[in-house]
Amino acid sequence: MFKKCLKYDQSLLTLLMQADPSEANVKKHFEDGECYCMMQQHTMVGAYIFVERDSATAEIVCIAVSEEWQGRGIGKQLIAHAVELTTQRGYKGLEVGTGNSSIDQLAFYQKCGFRITGVETNFFLDHYAEPIYENGIQCMDMVRLSKALV
Repeated sequence: MFKKCLKYDQSLLTLLMQADPSEANVKKHFEDGECYCMMQQHTMVGAYIFVERDSATAEIVCIAVSEEWQGRGIGKQLIAHAVELTTQRGYKGLEVGTGNSSIDQLAFYQKCGFRITGVETNFFLDHYAEPIYENGIQCMDMVRLSKALV
């Protein structure tokens, strides 16, 4: 079951910081966008935030699944909810960005129908004070992906 998250609390912050290690970024995304949480037996198992980029395009700026719930299709359900919601709102495209070192996320988004549309070179070097490493690779560039909505 999905619900709109209107209240920003520590459990939501902890979950979303799995997707973005910057507390300030997560808080700004929450303030600028809409957050939806997926609940299972009164437990938050996943959440995402999307923002409007322009009248035709929305972007998922944060998406995360609780570690103990990973591998159960929750991420695909979060994406499906975001696609359904943004389509109902009249958006023509949905975007997402992830790090060059986020190998599993790059595969996941492509399996969900997103296509790579560009790279923002040095994004993580320019916007994060501390270096980020995933899979033994420094996260430097933002890989941009998009999905057409019909």
